[in-house]
Order: sequence, then structure tokens, then C-alpha cells
Amino acid sequence: MTTPNTIVETMNKAHSHGGPQTAAHSSRGDRPTSFNLDDIAVPRGREEDWRFTPMRRIERLFDPANYDTGDAPVIVDAPNAVSVETVARDDKRLGTVLAPGDRTAVVAWSGFERATVIEIPAETVVDAPIHINVTDLDGTRNQHIVVRAAAFSKATVILSHTGSAGAALNQTVEVETSESADLTVISLQEWDDDILHASNQRLAVGGNSKLTHIVVSFGGDLVRVSADTDFRAPGGELNMLGIYFVDAGQHLEHRVFVDHSQPNCYSRVTYKGALQGKDAHSVWIGDCLIREAADGTDTYELNRNLVLTEGAKADSVPNLEIENGEIKGAGHASATGRFDDEQLFYLMSRGVPEQEARRLVVRGFFAELINQIGVPEVVDRLMATVEAEMAKSRNN
Repeated sequence: MTTPNTIVETMNKAHSHGGPQTAAHSSRGDRPTSFNLDDIAVPRGREEDWRFTPMRRIERLFDPANYDTGDAPVIVDAPNAVSVETVARDDKRLGTVLAPGDRTAVVAWSGFERATVIEIPAETVVDAPIHINVTDLDGTRNQHIVVRAAAFSKATVILSHTGSAGAALNQTVEVETSESADLTVISLQEWDDDILHASNQRLAVGGNSKLTHIVVSFGGDLVRVSADTDFRAPGGELNMLGIYFVDAGQHLEHRVFVDHSQPNCYSRVTYKGALQGKDAHSVWIGDCLIREAADGTDTYELNRNLVLTEGAKADSVPNLEIENGEIKGAGHASATGRFDDEQLFYLMSRGVPEQEARRLVVRGFFAELINQIGVPEVVDRLMATVEAEMAKSRNN
């Protein structure tokens, strides 16, 4: 069996590799960002941001010449109170949440033709979820989606990716909450098993607002979701949940950067994943930076991985940088392991067959996190998907 990588925990640690674009940065916050394609070179695979990613499988997205004409299709189903527009790339609402921070992000910014903008008006409570569906994709495409929640609004957005065998998507999602808004964004990656998908999701948290960002990845050949955050005023609350199930040959990678730059803000990051099959590979990178001005910060990040079969590998790297001594709390934890033998023994000693006991352990591993999503249609869908994934293991 391929032993899962030893958990790596670093605090304010710089990494260095030779060659262009590999200069060490003393802080995660010093990573170059730019809207200019020429400012972020094609990576070589030794850079800190790319050292876990299989470069041959993703390099198709690095060169604008590889892309087909036209953006990836998107269908939005939203209540009448919600504004949905398709706009040109010079619209002033685009590019307002941070700047691209890696090669796929800057290529996606440079290559899209039109963007989809969803706006929740001020003081509006949207009871039904807003559905954004990305499907029927072909070729290699860019896509740009913007979600904006105005002051004192409340809404849930479900961004769903399905189907699209053999295609590739390079996507930007900008999310912005204004004063005292309450927004939940759920990104579901349920692709066919041979798609390539890079998603750069940039999140802006307004003063006294609450943003819940949920990433769920079950399908795809290579999926890499990067979420960067920007606290814009004091009192913001950010909750980030992640769930992934990696099958044989899949590479599912999730990168989170929580940048605490404002005082009295709160963040919690919890990602859980399970892996089964030969060459199943998960990557979770959790970066958190507490800047000098961020008095009263309260933050914690957690990653757990459950390895179900031989031949699977999980890389998990939490990084915490603290530049301020006047905080409420900060911490991180990460662990990768197999089934809990005590749990299995307990169930089997009470007459539960081994395969059923394993199913119950995995279900319990995910259930606590899935139930936090709070959207019944998504909770039921994800629990059914977990059951289907376990059925694959039983049938192999």
C-alpha cells in the first residue's frame, strides 16, 4: 500500500525551488497576483503552488492557444427578485474581488468573452436556492461567474457541474457580500470521470456579513479548486466546508487561503475526504494569514482524510502565519488514516457484517459535515452519492 504522506504543518515557513517563478516568499500574502497574463509565467511543477499537481494532466489550461472560441455554457434558474445578466468583459462589476493568483486563474481572466452576473438586491431574503448549472461542455473553455449579495440580503446559491466527458473548464467565480448580508455558495463538482476542471473562486466578505462557502468534489479526472478570501471590513464571518471522495486514478485538489486583514473577524475551515482505488490522490492546502491589523481574529482550519484501500494517497498541508499578538484564537489540525479498527470491531461484534460496518463508518465520517450544509436537496443528494461511492468499493 502507498502510505499517505506524513502530515506537514508549517508556520511562517518559506519554500525554495530553482528556476524562474520559484523565488521564495516569506509570507503567503506575498504571492504575486495580476490581471496581466505576462506577469504569471507557465509553472514548471516545482513551485510551491504546483508541486502536488500532475502537470501533464493540467498543462492544457496554461496556454490560451489551446482554448476553443466561446465561453462555457451556463444556465441560471433564479427567483424573480434576483437579477441575472450576461455582460461584456468591460463591465465594472467584474474583477473587483482580488486578482488572479496562479497561471490558470490569469488565463481564465484573460480568455473569457462574456460573464454571468447574479445579484441579490439589498434587504431581500431569497427563500428558494438560486441554481447555476454548468453542463453540456465540450472542448476547452473559459468561464466567468459573479455572485453579489447586497446589504442585509440573504440567499443560497448552488453552482452545479455535471456531465461533459472529455472536456476542460477553466473557471473564475467571484463572490461578494456587502454589509450584514448572509450568503451561502455551494460548488458541486459531479463531473464525468474524464473532465479537467480548474476553478478559481475569489471571495470578498463585507463588514458584519456572513459567507458560507461549500465545495463538494466527487467527479472529474483532475479537479483543482482554489478559494482565496478578502475580508473587507470588521466583523465578517467566513465558514468554509469541503467534502471530496476520490476514486482510482482521480486527482482532486483543494486550496484555501484565508487572509485575515481586518479586526474582529471569524473563520472556520473544515474539509473531509475519502479515497479508494489505485492512484487515487487528494491534495488539501489550507493557508491562513493573520495580518498585523487583524486584532481580535478567531480562526481554525481542519482537514481529515480517510484512506479506504491500498494505492491511495492524501497530501494535507495546513499553514498558519500570525503577525498579530492580539487575537482571540488560531489553530489548525490535519490527519490521514485508515478505518478506525475500534469502530469496526464494535459494529462487527454486534453482528454487523464487515462490508456494512465499513459503509456505516464512512457514512458517519461524512454525515456530520454534510448535515451542516442545511439545504435538504443537497444533503440528500450528497448522502446518496456517498452510498454510491461505497457501492463501487463493495463491487470491486
